[in-house]
Amino acid sequence: MPRQKFIEGVGQVDYTPEEEAEADIIEQEHNDNLVSDVLNQFRVKRNSLLTATDFYALSDVTLSDNMKTYRQELRDLTDGLDTVEKIKAKSFPTKPGE
Repeated sequence: MPRQKFIEGVGQVDYTPEEEAEADIIEQEHNDNLVSDVLNQFRVKRNSLLTATDFYALSDVTLSDNMKTYRQELRDLTDGLDTVEKIKAKSFPTKPGE
């Protein structure tokens, strides 16, 4: 269904092909920015969870296999997240021992 605009005295009128193309560009830019913003918020939480387990990776601490797996899952969490829906559907792994 083509987009429409309201022109006073005329009523609803379909966009011209040029207006459609411009609206598509604006919509894509909006969607790209939205995905970027949501992904950045997701990364902040992920980075916080990684930071909370950094001390397990110190040289004087033996990192358990479960903790290695958990930290790798956190690092890999953002792979393939290119839509808001995919980001919102993604869940964080459970920290070992919780």
